[in-house]
This record gives sequence, structure tokens and C-alpha cells, in this order.
Amino acid sequence: YGEKIKVEVPTHVAGLMNFVDGPIGSIIMSFDIWYSQLPRIEIYGAQGTLSVPDPNTLGGAVRIRQAGDSDWAEIQHTHSDDINRGIGVADMAYALRSGRQHRANGEMAFHVLDLMRAIEESSDLGRHIVIDSRCDRPDPLPVGLAPGTLDS
Repeated sequence: YGEKIKVEVPTHVAGLMNFVDGPIGSIIMSFDIWYSQLPRIEIYGAQGTLSVPDPNTLGGAVRIRQAGDSDWAEIQHTHSDDINRGIGVADMAYALRSGRQHRANGEMAFHVLDLMRAIEESSDLGRHIVIDSRCDRPDPLPVGLAPGTLDS
């Protein structure tokens, strides 16, 4: 309503992450820019680059460009294009009914929070922060699911 609010958290954050299995990741999050056309997620590897569309829109092409390729190639989706914003809650409900752990579980949420806290702490202290929390990688959605299902 036109009222200014004092922001008490960083609004532009950049971080570098060293993953347990060896990869390195960089992250930039900002509310201090008007627009960007940066890719939302890109994964760079020894054999090439994987480019993923904006995860906020839940659609778009996944592309790959391998070493020596002259252009990007689109990767065929392995799951329905009907997936939308309710998938996390739906997965939790399916998991509770079947007895399996849901994919966005508390262990993962805590680990993500621990990482976010460590990025800010690293900036404040000017040093590398080791994260003690761990979480198991959730199983991916099974390939070939019928639309509207989350378990085989």
C-alpha cells in the first residue's frame, strides 16, 4: 500500500558450495535486480552442459550440449507435462498413505535451511563453513507413470 518496509535480511546473496561427492556449485539469489535472462539452473560437467528451464514455471525444454556438439539438443521428457504446483503436497499424501518417506521431507528441509544459514554465516565471517547436516537423496519419480499418479 505504498508503505516502505525495512528489510532486515540480505537481498542479494552469492555462494559457492563444495558437495560431498566432489562437484562444486555456485548460487546467486537476488531481489535487487529488475530482470534477468540468466539460465535458472545449469549443470556443467566433464562431458558437457545441462540447462534446465525456470523451475517456477514447471515447464519448458531441458537442453544438453555435449563437448564437441555444434548446438544444443532438447532432451525428451520422461514424465507427464501435467505436473504442476501441487506435486509436493500430492507426493506427501501418497507417501503417508503408502508408508514411504516423501521426497521433500524434514531431513531435506533442515539440510537446505542449514545450507542457507551457512551461506550467510560464511559471508559474515569471511570464511568457508562446513555443514554438518546430511540428507538422503530422494528416489526420483518412476518413469512411465500414468498422468495423475506418483507411485508405480
